[in-house]
Amino acid sequence: MNSFATILKLDFNATFRSRWFWVYAVLVIASMGGIFATGISDSRVAGFTGLTRPLLIFIQGCNLVLPIFVLVSTVRTLVKEKESNIFEYELSFPISLGEYYFSKFLSRIVILCSPLLTAMVLSAVFCSVLGGSIPINIILLYSGLLLASTFFYVSLSFFISSLVRTQEVGLGVSLFIWLLLVALLDVALLGLLIKALVPEETIYTLVLLNPVQLFKIAAICLFDPVLSVIGPASYFILDLFGTSTFLSYTFLYLFGLGTVFLLVGFVFFSKRDLL
Repeated sequence: MNSFATILKLDFNATFRSRWFWVYAVLVIASMGGIFATGISDSRVAGFTGLTRPLLIFIQGCNLVLPIFVLVSTVRTLVKEKESNIFEYELSFPISLGEYYFSKFLSRIVILCSPLLTAMVLSAVFCSVLGGSIPINIILLYSGLLLASTFFYVSLSFFISSLVRTQEVGLGVSLFIWLLLVALLDVALLGLLIKALVPEETIYTLVLLNPVQLFKIAAICLFDPVLSVIGPASYFILDLFGTSTFLSYTFLYLFGLGTVFLLVGFVFFSKRDLL
């Protein structure tokens, strides 16, 4: 077994022994089960019926919770092992910094995405048992969107973790970024810009650069291709992109910017004082 696979296996074993992972997995799957238990899939609101309504509610919940959870749980990955001397122990084995860094990254992606994808599969199975139709295309696109979002925030977390020297600073930076993306850009800042009569194009540009907003709009695109539930903003988005192009832009933006954070983080990680 090569060094990359060894580090990956060790990280999996450590995670599966941790309570936080099982609590996270149970909460994700239970939340999907709770949505079905309310009978939402049997109702019709704004054209959403069957499995599409539970998925829409689930994805909007993920849009708020997933960023902060991924940031808080992942930003300590590198700096925690340095503080506890685990990193020094692992470097005693014949492994390169690249193998260590990217194996940790891959393990986080798998660990964080597995409960989300499991919830998706179980929702499709449950809907099939009830005799409902399963929108395979929507499920696949939704799963890809969750993967892209997780990839972005894990990459951002590794970038932060490669810069900070203590876990407390990393957590503080993560919380600030989450508040900036969710609270300020999504609510307060946009409201101030509208009140200040800032040109609409400028406001929409800020929206399209915010990964939280992109996730939200792309999620609605999966269920409502004409974006009728968004309102006037849909006209600008559809005129500029079109539904298919906008979804492609969302995936490219999240994966592309995430890759930049990941690689820049590795540069800082490999050049700084390792111990």
